[in-house]
Amino acid sequence: MDICDVISVEDVVLDLRPEGKTRLLKELSVLASRRIGVQAGEIVSVLSTREKLGSTGLGLGVAIPHAKMHGLQRPFGLLARLQARCPFEAIDGQDVDIVVLLLMPEASPQEHLNVLAKIARLLRDETAVARLRGAADAESLHGVLAEGRHAALA
Repeated sequence: MDICDVISVEDVVLDLRPEGKTRLLKELSVLASRRIGVQAGEIVSVLSTREKLGSTGLGLGVAIPHAKMHGLQRPFGLLARLQARCPFEAIDGQDVDIVVLLLMPEASPQEHLNVLAKIARLLRDETAVARLRGAADAESLHGVLAEGRHAALA
């Protein structure tokens, strides 16, 4: 499965201004809820449960909150570029400004890991992350994903 199969240009969000990790997860959950028809509270719950296992903040200002969702038919992702960095308890202690929310069906554990690995690989590329930070609009941000997916497959 390709990154752009999971995150469409409609799933790119610019300039969120959350005050902290909890608020960020709630805002992303509301946005995801509108796109996939699952209650926002349910999304927040699975994300919070996952975060209790350890922060999904990768470092260098990037986080990939992710979880499996009961009843979800296909993987879904949101790419958010925040207006300002937000505390996220990342492994390097840095606040985040690039966040990919990833929700996967419960019944696809290998697919979940494969998609998560591709996204993580792309977001560890400092050049790709710099391009995400500098992109002018949602289409340009999505374009970085589209271009970077080939590198993430390698």
